[in-house]
Amino acid sequence: MPDHQANLNVELQELIAAMEQRRSKIEAGGGPARQQKQRDAGRLTARERLERLLDPGSFLEFGTFVEHDGTRLMTGVEAPGEGVVTGSGTIHGRQVYVFSQDFTVLGGSLGKRNAQKVVKIMDLAAKVGCPIIGLNDSAGARIQEGVDALSGYGEIFYRNAIYSGSVPQLSAILGPCAGGAVYSPALTDFILMSRGSSYMFITGPEVIKSVTREEVSFDALGGADVHTRKSGVAHLEFEGDEATLEGLRALLAYLPQNARERPPVRPTQDPPGRQNTELLEVVTPDQRRPYAMHRVIESVVDDGVFFEIQPDWARNILCGFAHLGGQVVGIVANNPRVMAGTLNIDASDKAARFIRTCDCYNIPILTLVDVTGFLPGVAQEHAGIIRHGAKMLYAYAEATVPKITLITRKSYGGAYLAMNSQDMGADVVYAWPTAAVAVMGAEGAANIVYRREIAGSDQPEQTRAEKIREYRETFDNPYVAASKGYIDDVIPIEETRARLIATFAMLERKQEQRPYKKHGNIPL
Repeated sequence: MPDHQANLNVELQELIAAMEQRRSKIEAGGGPARQQKQRDAGRLTARERLERLLDPGSFLEFGTFVEHDGTRLMTGVEAPGEGVVTGSGTIHGRQVYVFSQDFTVLGGSLGKRNAQKVVKIMDLAAKVGCPIIGLNDSAGARIQEGVDALSGYGEIFYRNAIYSGSVPQLSAILGPCAGGAVYSPALTDFILMSRGSSYMFITGPEVIKSVTREEVSFDALGGADVHTRKSGVAHLEFEGDEATLEGLRALLAYLPQNARERPPVRPTQDPPGRQNTELLEVVTPDQRRPYAMHRVIESVVDDGVFFEIQPDWARNILCGFAHLGGQVVGIVANNPRVMAGTLNIDASDKAARFIRTCDCYNIPILTLVDVTGFLPGVAQEHAGIIRHGAKMLYAYAEATVPKITLITRKSYGGAYLAMNSQDMGADVVYAWPTAAVAVMGAEGAANIVYRREIAGSDQPEQTRAEKIREYRETFDNPYVAASKGYIDDVIPIEETRARLIATFAMLERKQEQRPYKKHGNIPL
């Protein structure tokens, strides 16, 4: 071999070695000590999270060698990978784009170049039509970079907004998420949190103490339990990083790649014509006896699997995903065991948001109705139940996906409309023989309709009881509404699964055009 060729080979090997040395340093993040500290806190490192989330060997990294500008307070500061790992991979064989913040590098703080890495993969995801997943573990804006860091957040927020409804956006909170950092997850479709090791808040405990004198811990202020039970900010919580990442994988299985596609079909051995005889023991005509709506849902859907969203917040209404005949459906259902299934402010917000999410991503909606009305009370009225309840009306009317409503028992007043009546755009409305549709329940209605007869009677209580019975026999059934065409059919309870699968199949090619507009103006 000529000497010059040998020299070139040596030079090439040196270049390759230098590249690998740089890569190894970047992959080590903040170094072994900081990575061990991360693990000691019960958290995985940024790259370990990607390994658990994505299919083995599928990760393709971008922006590996990006560095900060090194200006002003950042002069001489090392930040391997700029504190975030970005790229693409697959989950269940389907392409996704992902960023994973690295807390071992400057606390995962966001600077301008850090943000540019995130923006890069968001733009690629939108162009290709794939979900965006953010693994959040960051101390917030990089103070040393000042307004440049704020600009970086702005670029991310802007894309969260304009890509909303175009491609699914999922956020996992796996560590701190404070200040402006919380708004990117808040703009995404779903937020999952790791219990005990993650938190979200605008202002931290120290600031709150200095301003309001209140003393509160990080977890009590913005931990997973707070946001999945009290605030409704987060949708799901899990024990630790690995369970949260598995939750992301499970959730993604119900979503399409983008708004132009439909969710993936899941094969099932559960017969579409399976009878639901067990439901005959669950629901009774007695309006005062609560029953488990979860059992109704699990009896009807494929393999009894119901992936509930926000199960611990606004529990008077249930929202979640399931399969019927292999097809993904979104389910909204009143929960008679909590507040008698009435609609309040939180339930209205929860349902409206879920309905709009389903409509964004071509997921048909099944609504199960057992509702007495909107929750009465001064507190609810003063807090804006009118405005919040209107969100449900708006969401159902706006949705163009196939919509089936099943009235299982009572459906009264304005809540009858809010739970997707035929007038509000339901394609098909079914009822069980136990159903009743009216302006209000028999007792309240009798007091109003027959008040003169009751007041003028020698035995007012006996007359009242007779009038209640008379009203109930006349109106507390599904046949008055069915006779007017508001209910399409009263179906045998045991045939519910078969009827729903057949009806969704009938509606599969539904198309609905709406008047031209830039966008509607939902009563936020």
